[in-house]
Amino acid sequence: MRTTVGIIGAGPAGLLLARLLRNAGIDSVVLESRDRAYVERRQRAGILEQGTVDVLRAAGAGERMDREGLRHDGIELRFERERHRVDFPARTGGSSVLVYAQTEVCKDLIALQLKEGGPLLFGAEALAVEGALTDRPRVRFRYEGHEGHEDVLDCDYVVGCDGFRGVARKAVPAALSRVFERTYPFGWLGILADVAPSHDELVYARHERGFALLSMRSPAVSRLYLQVPEGTEAGEWADEEIWDELERRFETGDDWRLERGPVTSKSVTPMRSYVHEPMRYGRLFLAGDAAHIVPPTGAKGLNLAVGDVVTFARALTHLGDTGSAERLDAYSEACLRRVWQAERFSYDMTTLLHRAPGATPFEDRIQLARLRRVATSRAAETDLAEGYTGFPLE
Repeated sequence: MRTTVGIIGAGPAGLLLARLLRNAGIDSVVLESRDRAYVERRQRAGILEQGTVDVLRAAGAGERMDREGLRHDGIELRFERERHRVDFPARTGGSSVLVYAQTEVCKDLIALQLKEGGPLLFGAEALAVEGALTDRPRVRFRYEGHEGHEDVLDCDYVVGCDGFRGVARKAVPAALSRVFERTYPFGWLGILADVAPSHDELVYARHERGFALLSMRSPAVSRLYLQVPEGTEAGEWADEEIWDELERRFETGDDWRLERGPVTSKSVTPMRSYVHEPMRYGRLFLAGDAAHIVPPTGAKGLNLAVGDVVTFARALTHLGDTGSAERLDAYSEACLRRVWQAERFSYDMTTLLHRAPGATPFEDRIQLARLRRVATSRAAETDLAEGYTGFPLE
């Protein structure tokens, strides 16, 4: 097989990149180790920044998103039983976010790729990236589990959208890599529940017992999270215990109440920050979780991946239009500027709202003072709103 861009991974980043390249007249092949059903039901992100929404619309992938997505013009911060709303449009010049699950983004992009795009191969497990420093890199892969037989995809460029454990990042020599990492001593116990959300916007709650988040997937499905100790197993918590703890952490001084419903899924998400530099090695480009991970507090993961592939697609189009590789050469630097701002914002949100094990009374007071600053300072509120709705795509 031969193509211009070999894309490893059919998550939102890989699928969107294939769409952007198709619209620019550039051929590609997408390799995905899992089957279509798995990709379309893989629960991950649910918040789309304004820039991500704009990119999906421009790519022709926004019809169902605009019809079914839930626009949010703010979030609510809760602490000391108080409620404070952060108004995004008022603080950002009109920006908002959209609640539209990653599963739905993938469904939309898969349908478009199969109808209008280049090859999308499910069950194609990438085994290695070779020749990244040549003008003919290649991806060795095994298609549909054929034991003892490997296929080869020859490319002009390879883009690794295959996540933290994928083969793309492993192709970058360790001697040429710098890794920046932080792990947190807690995780998120998350549930999906068949009950209408108890608030029309996301609620971020800081409580002495730990953080809680009220989110949603649709007008009839709630997504909620509890801060739990690192290493917690989802099965350690009974459904009613989860609801009881959520109720404690979301408590307010007014008559607001948390609605309960049947829990349909339960999982624990670890919390970590990770950046791999550089994001390019020869003709191999890393995107999304292959290059960086953020704690989910800032809702940045999917949106950062979108920024990466938009940067690559624009750079490759620029090369075709002008013959200049300057933007491809600047790919890693351009992406990392945005990545580090998102890492900073996600770290700030995480340390603002979570109670670390063994936190001292002094640290508790500093945390509450930071929250009070957001609630009373236009400048502090604006900084949070700008970070949450997204940093500009370069």
